[in-house]
Formats: sequence, structure tokens, C-alpha cells
Amino acid sequence: MKQYSHILFDLDGTLTDPKEGIINSIQYALNKYGIQKENHELLHFIGPPLHKSFQEIFETEEKAFEAVDVYREYFSTKGKFENLLYKGISELLENLNKNNKTLFVATSKPTIFAEQILHHFNIHHHFKAVIGSNLDGTRTEKKDIIQEVINQLPTINKQEMIMIGDRKFDVIGAKHFGIDTISVLYGYGSLEELQLENPTYIVDEVSDLKKLLVRDLNKFK
Repeated sequence: MKQYSHILFDLDGTLTDPKEGIINSIQYALNKYGIQKENHELLHFIGPPLHKSFQEIFETEEKAFEAVDVYREYFSTKGKFENLLYKGISELLENLNKNNKTLFVATSKPTIFAEQILHHFNIHHHFKAVIGSNLDGTRTEKKDIIQEVINQLPTINKQEMIMIGDRKFDVIGAKHFGIDTISVLYGYGSLEELQLENPTYIVDEVSDLKKLLVRDLNKFK
């Protein structure tokens, strides 16, 4: 039975449900430009690099990055805490630590915000490192974020690593390095979206992650 010693977690839609804060921050930015959208039209913002999602609304990359700055006016003070920890995550992380798993956060969210959120929920101590994007808009692609994790683990066999996330970007980024993946259905990626990328495993609930990572991997093949 295959075992993974180093586990990479996405943040939004995997460890926490960030919907309220992200949607409120997007609406704040769009209102500044006189743009009106229904909340359900903005759910696709959760997961990919923020400027790419804004670029679907604004004509130029420059305008999209400008909108990101406006978004952060709200997110940096309020939005980052309009967030919920998924039920069972604290217990899962504690259990993985007890089973000598080394944990990382690998997120497209800026590192500084990711660290503040982890501290807010008091789960920061479970992770060896938090790797996110930079505030200047660099290192937003998931493969670049995973590359940084790999850089910190020069002696680790990639077959001992696994990436957990709720969107196709997590699978695509990990596959670039031949790293196995777990896609979770309780986040914001649809079953159709995830199946198209052929993750190593797909699970429904947080409780399934414990069963998969600590107990019976074959159940989820």
C-alpha cells in the first residue's frame, strides 16, 4: 500500500471555505468600477490566480491587476476573516502530524494572507511551511508554488508527495512534476471539472482524507 510522507494542501476550498470574504471583496472592487454582478456569477474566482479571473471582466491585464489592488483594500482588513474552517480539518491535521506526515500549504493566495488565516484558525503550527503567491503578482501559478515546495525538499522522492485541492489547477500543477493528487468535492470544483484532469484520487468529505492518507488508499482507487 502506497504511503505519502509529505502532503501539500491547497487553502481555499480545501482547508477553509472562503466564499463570503472573497465574494464580498470582489463585489467591493466591482462596485468601485460601477459593475454589478450576482454573487453566484463570481464563484469561479475561488481557486485560480485572482488577476486572471478579473481579466475576464476587464479588457487589459493592467486593469485586472488594478482591480486586484482594490479587492485587497477590503480583503486585507475584513475579507480574509469572513471565512470558515471546514468541519474536521483541525482533527485531520492533528492526526496526520501524529502519524509523522510533513504538511505544507500550497496556495495561489498571497503567502502573507494565507499565514494570517492559518493563525486565525489556530492551525498554522501543523505546517512545515506556507507557500503562496507574492503580492506583486508573481508566483501565482500552482506549478510555480509546488516548485518552491520541492526546492525546500531536495532529498525527498516525489513519489512520497501528494497534492490535495478542490480545483483543476491543483491537479494540473502537481502533474507537471509527476506528483499524485487528491481532489476534494466539498470545495468549489465540480466532479466534471476534476474528472477531466484525472486526479489520482477523488474524495467527497474531509473524513475521507483521513481514511485515505492514514488507512486504506485502495478504497479510493
